[in-house]
Amino acid sequence: MPDLLTMAGHVAGPDAPGYRVSVVSPRRRVTASGGASLDVRPVREVDVLVVPGFELRAGADLDALLGRLTPETAAIRAQAAAGTAIVSLCIGAFLLAEAGLLDRRRATTSWLHAGELARRCPEAEVQPEHLVVTDTGVTTTAAFSAMYDFALDLIRRQHGAGVARATARVALLEDARASQTPYVDPRLLPQPGREFSQRVMRLLDQNLAERYDLAALADAFQVSTRTLLRRFAEETGHSPLVHLQAARVRRARHLLESTDHTVAAVAAAVGYQDPGTFAALFARHTGHRPSAYRTAFRRSRAGTGTGTGTACAR
Repeated sequence: MPDLLTMAGHVAGPDAPGYRVSVVSPRRRVTASGGASLDVRPVREVDVLVVPGFELRAGADLDALLGRLTPETAAIRAQAAAGTAIVSLCIGAFLLAEAGLLDRRRATTSWLHAGELARRCPEAEVQPEHLVVTDTGVTTTAAFSAMYDFALDLIRRQHGAGVARATARVALLEDARASQTPYVDPRLLPQPGREFSQRVMRLLDQNLAERYDLAALADAFQVSTRTLLRRFAEETGHSPLVHLQAARVRRARHLLESTDHTVAAVAAAVGYQDPGTFAALFARHTGHRPSAYRTAFRRSRAGTGTGTGTACAR
């Protein structure tokens, strides 16, 4: 992110106000995820405090992790009390929650951990579909790449849409992302106590192109349609049809990204004979029409590479 802000300063011109970025911490030594040591300065007054995420592996004790980060939590709380704008990246939102900054605010985080954030912070309105959410001086973002979406928004507010757009193009970034929904993979989400619904979902997933028949589905599990709907809703919060539509869109995304099939052929492959109906459903789930999705995501995947990142203002 510091590199992007520096680039924006160059794009804006020598007379435009620039950005000064420091990595600060209440600790004398900080090691980033991956083992890299960071050169840090003591916490001081800043205009914007950006709180990075931390490593959270599957099955990790989140309470223990947060307990070891109490100095950071205290520093965040003190900065907020002094009127500093606070931003969290990815699961840094959990530190904001520990500091009490998400109560009665809208917030987001990585879709993978949004459910846990909502459980731990019931006073917050967690919006897992959003990439960036700002509510009365507190900004939260989705997974770590959303730091660029936040940075572009900051550049846009500081220098205008033209500079933000030009900076994004120089950096090869998408400057119009609005949702993390296209990236969600429900198979990676924790799903305890959902054995019945998982069996139903597995059968639906194996027959995406088949016509949805609620009665036949109930017969396959030897229950009434009412019982199937009730049990499925109890375990998932929605209906089998909602799951089927999401699974069809997920499969269609893969086909659009990885094949040259026409939109009509993709629609048929996931059970829709009317491409218009399919396109409307796809746009409702992803925010893109199928052809626009293919253009954006096939282009971005074609140039995918590796790189390193920097942490900012801890």
